[in-house]
Amino acid sequence: MLVMLHGYQSMRVTSRTGVPSGPSACGILKGVTLPLSDFVVNPPVVLAPMAGITNVAFRQLCREQGAGLYVCEMITSVALAVRNPKTERLIEFGPDEHPRSMQLYSVDPVMTAKAVQRVVDENLADHIDLNFGCSVKKITSKGGGSAIPWKRNLFGAIVRAAVDTAAPAGIPVTIKMRKGIDDDHLTYVEAGLIAQDAGVKWVALHARTAAQRYSGEADWAAIATLKDALDVPVLGNGDIWEADDALRMVRETGCDGVVVGRGCLGRPWLFADLQAAFAGDPARVMPSLGEVATMMRRHAELLVHWWGSEREAVTDFRKHVAWYLKGFPVGSSLRQAMALSSSLMELDDLLGKLDRDEPFPVANLGQPRGRTNSPAKVVLPYGWLDDRDSSAVPAGAELDDSGG
Repeated sequence: MLVMLHGYQSMRVTSRTGVPSGPSACGILKGVTLPLSDFVVNPPVVLAPMAGITNVAFRQLCREQGAGLYVCEMITSVALAVRNPKTERLIEFGPDEHPRSMQLYSVDPVMTAKAVQRVVDENLADHIDLNFGCSVKKITSKGGGSAIPWKRNLFGAIVRAAVDTAAPAGIPVTIKMRKGIDDDHLTYVEAGLIAQDAGVKWVALHARTAAQRYSGEADWAAIATLKDALDVPVLGNGDIWEADDALRMVRETGCDGVVVGRGCLGRPWLFADLQAAFAGDPARVMPSLGEVATMMRRHAELLVHWWGSEREAVTDFRKHVAWYLKGFPVGSSLRQAMALSSSLMELDDLLGKLDRDEPFPVANLGQPRGRTNSPAKVVLPYGWLDDRDSSAVPAGAELDDSGG
């Protein structure tokens, strides 16, 4: 029997079971919602922007599974302002996406205002999130991303530029950041207060430092500390691999919502689990390999529609193969063949070779997905740490294309 999973007939749910957390834990949080100006995010779940991942196709796939707020890939302010062709494609939204959520990256208050003004003038989005969490070397080495909050005056000027420009159109602005550069240079509480004073609607915290990158465990206690310090809603991010991790984060930290990134890679049905969890339903989706294959085909099909080119779309899909098949007993040769496929016909043939009755690998629950790496010293511009009050815009930090 096929069932409708939030509007898309995709899976025959043969195994729905509660991951240990207890019905009382679900009941405590039942009905939790997240206000965002004229919108209500219900459940209080946000898809984190991920470069090369959260395009129109992936966002639609996730929205077909459960409600929440789905953010596009990171858009650089200068690229948006100068109409970079690659960026023009990344700022596309589906006809039924609402609210349309765009994340902007900038190091320059003037450029931030120009980009936001274009959003306002051309009605490009309903919500703007500002990225202060990127920790990759090419960003921090020029003073961008997670390096910016250390320069508190510059950080405040960027946030105010976005809020003040968006306000006349009623477009809410939020921010996402990390704890700081490293354990000796923490900025999250001060930055949260600055952003709150500037008028942001919420603050999301990835509870790691830039130096941690994606290693170790997220420091959920920092989310609780930030929640205690701010009046605006605080969202938690980091190590939400299952829906019950989200419930536990809210219970332990008091945060108002969660941001999900790597946990949904190869598992868009996680948003169905999250919706159920916040509604007090302990049931969780445990798809068979056949049901996962159906989801993979749907993902590739949506990519074809978005790309307008089957070869490019299936090539784009390749990076998702390992995530979808993680934990399933699928031979390396078949995995490799899927990761090299270049047409829907070829992909269909390979998907047809999977054992559709293979049950979901429950032993794989709670395991990290996507990027994992080791801690590393954050590369910063020369003298970056010397003057916290400088509002000088770092030279060469603005990028002319988007997507990370």
